[in-house]
Amino acid sequence: MEAYKRFVILALVLVVAVVANGQGSICRMTQDGLTACKPSVSGQSPLPPSPACCAAISKADLPCLCSFKNSALLPYLGIDPNMATQLPAKCNIVTSTHC
Repeated sequence: MEAYKRFVILALVLVVAVVANGQGSICRMTQDGLTACKPSVSGQSPLPPSPACCAAISKADLPCLCSFKNSALLPYLGIDPNMATQLPAKCNIVTSTHC
């Protein structure tokens, strides 16, 4: 579960980076995929992850995403790290990657 939490935090940081920089993808997650996950990790009543969000997470390079796990950008961008860490489990994604 710890790896999932770190992965999601990193994914959210990447969402911000991709959107801010207009780049095509980060850690094999497209801008569209990263953007699709944001409603599930922000606000008072986050939405369940969408199929687009789960598809993006399932294709992501998890070790690459783990490199962003301690970024201070998440709270600054309105992303709740606790909510972010729950996304892989909510998407039923099983991985052996440990951050």
